[in-house]
Amino acid sequence: MAKAGDEFKPGDKVPNSGIYRVVHDPAHSALHEVTCVFGTSFPPCRSCPHPRFVLVHAAIHIGTHDHFKDT
Repeated sequence: MAKAGDEFKPGDKVPNSGIYRVVHDPAHSALHEVTCVFGTSFPPCRSCPHPRFVLVHAAIHIGTHDHFKDT
């Protein structure tokens, strides 16, 4: 399980659903936050070659939570 502050790059698998801070080339974009879903891959940026994704807060996706998932 990933912990807050762990950093990932495009192509890595998302280890935990949650909120990630995206760090781009500062000349391109300011920091911003996105929601990423477990098991998908972190995407590349269309405008800069090296964004990084830093876990801010992990969360359980509702589709995999025992109270809500299909049985």
